[in-house]
Amino acid sequence: MTSEFIGHFRKSSYSGGQGDCVEVAPLSTGARAIRDSKDPHRPLLELGPDSWRAFLDGAKGGLFGQPA
Repeated sequence: MTSEFIGHFRKSSYSGGQGDCVEVAPLSTGARAIRDSKDPHRPLLELGPDSWRAFLDGAKGGLFGQPA
């Protein structure tokens, strides 16, 4: 099955205007497409629903630490 975008790329409201943000868009398969706003034409990272949920849970739980 080919994934199709069913929404627009969005970034966090906490992101600044420097253009170095992570953007996320929903796909028709239930997955999420992730890209770097600095270079939106590079290949996307696609996470399935379970992987996306695990990523969010890890981020909310502090698994990835604080940004430098």
